[in-house]
Amino acid sequence: MRFVIIGAGRVGLRTARVLREEDHDVTLVERDRDRVARARADGFDVVEGDGSHEHVLEAADVATADALGALTSDLNANFAACMIGKHHGCRTILRIDEDYREEIYRKYAAEVDEIVYPERLGAIVAKNALLGGSIQAIADVAQNLQVLLITVTEASPMRGYSIEEVELPAQTRLLAFGKADEPMRVPLPDDSLEEGDRVAVLADYEVLDDVRQLLVGERVPATAGGE
Repeated sequence: MRFVIIGAGRVGLRTARVLREEDHDVTLVERDRDRVARARADGFDVVEGDGSHEHVLEAADVATADALGALTSDLNANFAACMIGKHHGCRTILRIDEDYREEIYRKYAAEVDEIVYPERLGAIVAKNALLGGSIQAIADVAQNLQVLLITVTEASPMRGYSIEEVELPAQTRLLAFGKADEPMRVPLPDDSLEEGDRVAVLADYEVLDDVRQLLVGERVPATAGGE
């Protein structure tokens, strides 16, 4: 796939490196000359200029991109870049900064495909370490929703059941399914859950423990003394 990333700072450059490691084609757009030089030294194709301007994104060939990630620290520039990307048919990902407020999320969420908060990713990594190898937090979608990648274990009460037989909590949605040795795909009703299979689940924080119990077979111990 081909991606255009606005911003070659800490977040943008790290994201570009991850995508390149997975053999995707990445073009960076950056207006700071030092960052441009650093990204080019790292082997990236970089268009120098302001990514909130359409002619700059056209120079990055945004029309052929599958997705555009506006990952600078400037929310207004990010939003403008996303609107240009949407006009050219791209999937759009908008970064908002650590001053996250619910009203900001609501203002922009309907206009882009996804919002990310890089400052919160450290917390997701920490949660992954705490949750263990069978369940991995992928993203915080909103203040009360999280996407999880869960590996079915031998202890799962649902092992051997089909997807249509799995009764997840009401606030939960199964997004994708993959056999142990196959890529993730859209889940089918007759897919059977076996040890090592993976499911991507969208769940409300309040039911995460129930989801884990169903698919992993473990219940997270309650924290002593509350929060």
